[in-house]
Amino acid sequence: MKVQTSLVWSGVLFIMSLTFFPGDGLAADKKVYTLDECVKEALDNNWRLKARKETIDQAGYVKNQARADFLPKLSTSYGYTRYKSLRTMEIEGSTLDIGSLNNYQWKGTVTQPIFTGFALISTYRLAELGIDQSELEVQLETLDLALNAKTAYFDILTADNAVETAEKAADALESHAEVARNFYKVGMIPINDLLQSEVEASNAKHYVIRARNGARLARAKLNAILSKPVNAEIDVVDIKVHETHKGDFQEYLEQALRNRPEMKLIENNLLQTDQVIRLAESKNYPEVVFIWEYTKEGDTLSVDGGGGHEPSNWAAQAALKWTFWEWGKTYYTVKEQESVKNELLKTKMQLEEDIQLQIKDAVLNIETAEANIPITRKAVEQGEENLRVSQERYKAQVSTSTELLDAQRYLTDARVFYFNALFQYHLARASLQRAMGTY
Repeated sequence: MKVQTSLVWSGVLFIMSLTFFPGDGLAADKKVYTLDECVKEALDNNWRLKARKETIDQAGYVKNQARADFLPKLSTSYGYTRYKSLRTMEIEGSTLDIGSLNNYQWKGTVTQPIFTGFALISTYRLAELGIDQSELEVQLETLDLALNAKTAYFDILTADNAVETAEKAADALESHAEVARNFYKVGMIPINDLLQSEVEASNAKHYVIRARNGARLARAKLNAILSKPVNAEIDVVDIKVHETHKGDFQEYLEQALRNRPEMKLIENNLLQTDQVIRLAESKNYPEVVFIWEYTKEGDTLSVDGGGGHEPSNWAAQAALKWTFWEWGKTYYTVKEQESVKNELLKTKMQLEEDIQLQIKDAVLNIETAEANIPITRKAVEQGEENLRVSQERYKAQVSTSTELLDAQRYLTDARVFYFNALFQYHLARASLQRAMGTY
């Protein structure tokens, strides 16, 4: 009876531990990503992209500030003045005191700009273009992030296949070393053949450890892109198929010139420069402002008159200000911005050439990978057959250990080249999409 009670309490405690401390009970499920899921989660969670999106809100606030400058400004002031002595005035031989020693004044002012030489309009338009620029920069960050996520994804696949290849090589070399030990025990091979086999087997274990660490690092890099803890358990779906890719370079280029945020950013910068030039030229015009003031004065805190003060008064004023000579400052400011515009036009031409080169590079990489995939796949098949034959020959003692070790090395290299060609193809496709301004 005591044993049954103990078992019941143990079960209760176990269930409670799973309820209140789930991390201590069962290991967390490993998240397995497809390529599309990986890109989507990166775009949803990446902190760098989220920070970049904040600039859109900031640009919107700048636009609101520029819009406020069109509207009338209200201000108020309250002051106190104490005179050392009263002012006096002679009237028909008599001296009269004027005003009071204590003087209080409250003033309310409304200021409305009428004409600023188009400065307010240019400033507002610059703020609107600032929003466009922030949105384009977010698009640019999105494209780069998507490519980084894809690259990290393919790096994991490459690293995993490197682990698999290294483990197969290690198993094969350990099996060969065991055969060599048996041959040595019966005096069929010399000691140096045995030592050579054991050294190669030990080296293969070292390569396995290094490959596994490379796979862990590749996952940590993807976790960082996904804004997950670097030690989070994740995996990716393997991609070992590819579709023959046919495309036209000119179509790619035209699409890139239409879609690339970098091109749109330069166009936006040209529009901004036009507005900066217009803003600089506004100094050539006078500024006109309307001012309305309401004033209350008095010799007490309540500013209700007394001592020669009027209780209240108002005044309206239209003021014009024109700085018409600054020794060419405005002229040179305009020339500076015109030079900036010329710089942007030349940068645009250089960017078009860079885009052409990026697309050409991606297309050639795709073609290279497509050509290498069947070649390296065939090399793997040949390497496997060569290793099988070498193993049989070694067991029959008609070949040396060196020949078998070379066969294993050739097969390992062939497998590495095949997987690299396969994933370089997918990476080249991703790079082509990025070059065209898509993902």
